[in-house]
Amino acid sequence: MITGKNYVGNTLKAAGEKTFKTFNPQLDKENPWVFTEATQEEIEEAVTLANQAFGTYKNCSGLEKAVFLNAIADEVLALGDNLLMQYCSESGFPMGRAEGERGRMVGQLRSFAQMLAEGSWVQAAIDTAITDRVPAPKEDLRKMMVPLGPVVVFGSSNFPFAFSTAGGDTASALAAGCPVIVKSHSMHVGTGEMVASAILKAAEKTNMPNGVFSNLVGGGTTLGASLVKHPLVKAVGFTGSIRAGRALFDLAAQRPEPIPVFAEMGSVNPVVFLPKALEVNSQKWATAYAGSITLGAGQFCTNPGLLFGIKGAELNEFSEELAKAIEKIEPFCMLHPSMKNSFEEGAATMVAQNGVSKIAEYKGEAAPNYGVQKVLTVDGKTFLENKTLSHEVFGPVSILVQCDNEEQLLKIVSQLDGQLTGTIIGEPDELKEYNKLIAAMQNRVGRLIFNGVPTGVEVCPAMIHGGPYPASSDSRFTAVGIHSVYRWVRPFSYQNWPNELLPTELQNENPLQILRTLNNIQTKSQV
Repeated sequence: MITGKNYVGNTLKAAGEKTFKTFNPQLDKENPWVFTEATQEEIEEAVTLANQAFGTYKNCSGLEKAVFLNAIADEVLALGDNLLMQYCSESGFPMGRAEGERGRMVGQLRSFAQMLAEGSWVQAAIDTAITDRVPAPKEDLRKMMVPLGPVVVFGSSNFPFAFSTAGGDTASALAAGCPVIVKSHSMHVGTGEMVASAILKAAEKTNMPNGVFSNLVGGGTTLGASLVKHPLVKAVGFTGSIRAGRALFDLAAQRPEPIPVFAEMGSVNPVVFLPKALEVNSQKWATAYAGSITLGAGQFCTNPGLLFGIKGAELNEFSEELAKAIEKIEPFCMLHPSMKNSFEEGAATMVAQNGVSKIAEYKGEAAPNYGVQKVLTVDGKTFLENKTLSHEVFGPVSILVQCDNEEQLLKIVSQLDGQLTGTIIGEPDELKEYNKLIAAMQNRVGRLIFNGVPTGVEVCPAMIHGGPYPASSDSRFTAVGIHSVYRWVRPFSYQNWPNELLPTELQNENPLQILRTLNNIQTKSQV
């Protein structure tokens, strides 16, 4: 089902004249479907409908929203293999990846539905009045989270399901009570349109208001900029490059009413290999990191782009083992020729830097649009002097930085930009000798991994997928897991409000039986 149109509320439209096609990187040719870019009129209508829908949707109960999210998951699964084949034709990913990522998308929707059905996520807090308190009475105050309003979500290039049309940003915003307008990513708009059709079917079946969801197509920057600047839009979710994320952030800040932009952007995900770990398990870690560097052609935001170690026999052996392992792995298809070109240009820029040498590269023939993996190396002093070497190259390339000693390693880690993840490979008793390194790494990342690889992001409440800038635009939040809902809400207090007019979450009787903070004690009790 490829129509080439835009979903504006519950209506499918194609008012525009500007068109484009998606690309099949495996076949190295354009897909046959033609897509129509959204017009300014369609943008205005989508935002207006979202704002109107907000008046109703924000008052839907947690159970009603849970039914809606579960219905979306059901409708996505009902699309069957046609959706998976569309995904593969626009991404170059294999069917196994499509099935796994669809499972993640569906799982995210259901986890938010479960959160809504339970209800305690609103963080209800009640401080009852003390009318005879001296010298002044204490008022009755009740607080909970309320939704911000219409949210614009930008689909990501590398996750057509999990971080796009019905991905984590959309699922969490809908869970919060915010209507969503998706700016579909131009590389997989056919996939996005099929998922959008599932969302709208679910909205109709569960009697959600018209405008609770819209899906707009646009190949350039005009559509995104128009949505971010629209005065009725109240927040933005983005996953992509630092350049694009920062541009959206700046646009939102320049509005007469600035709005939050929650952008997950660049990360090189530093990995530190401690000497004893390499002495004990050099081959094991070389094999693991060869797989992590090349996974999905390196097109993961958690790809390990920087590897650090202290010069010595252990690091030399690891370097040799990593080179052997990397060269054995067949290259993977990248998302688009533009991605392949950007990767090659970025890798070439790294190789051209003074003091950088290549220690491994796949030596066989690679098909068009396949990323040929590389491992580079440089000494710690040169790395410290050249900021370019710490920049992200999106694709299967990593730089092994050989530090003179622990002091230099600590200095390098302390000066890194913010990252999504940091990893330390070491023996447990070895960690005690590197307390300063661990503290420095913690200060630069959102998730600190011990003896593992950064690729792979579990969707669960304890996961933090964010980090200090530029890994994300606000390190206080995660883009993955149920706690990502807090990006789209704000705290709101009622003072001395009649009990019957309060939201059910704050009423004396606690009819929802949620966990609340009552006079500084967490309880499900009535007031």
